[in-house]
Amino acid sequence: MIDVNVHWTGDMQFVGESVDGHSLVMDADQEHGGRSSGFRPMHLLLVALGGCTGMDVISIMKKKRQEVAALTINIGGEKRVIEDPHVFTRVSVEYVFKGDKLSKAVVERAVKLSEEKYCSVMATLRPLAKIEISWRISEGT
Repeated sequence: MIDVNVHWTGDMQFVGESVDGHSLVMDADQEHGGRSSGFRPMHLLLVALGGCTGMDVISIMKKKRQEVAALTINIGGEKRVIEDPHVFTRVSVEYVFKGDKLSKAVVERAVKLSEEKYCSVMATLRPLAKIEISWRISEGT
């Protein structure tokens, strides 16, 4: 079974295409022979983490009848310098919710459930890096 095809397009650029036609560009910066025209490989892991946990959190919030106007997930990854420069040692994830009348208890529970149970990317990264989670609510729409 094929889920994704990855095509080399020259230099250090690759394009991943899903079987249903979605695409994403992965590239190195110019210093490393790329075009600086896409995501770096390690950034793709962070995008996957944000998307995966974000989907879980929004799903839980909807089930609890919470109206989220916007959700931004700020993610930073600190790489190992000595042991392996390609593996994160620490990942910080901050969820910033916008919406009127959001319940802090529901937000906290949704974030916690996603962290503990649902997101497969979180489960994959957890043994490889210390993951620090925070969240806040920004009032308004």
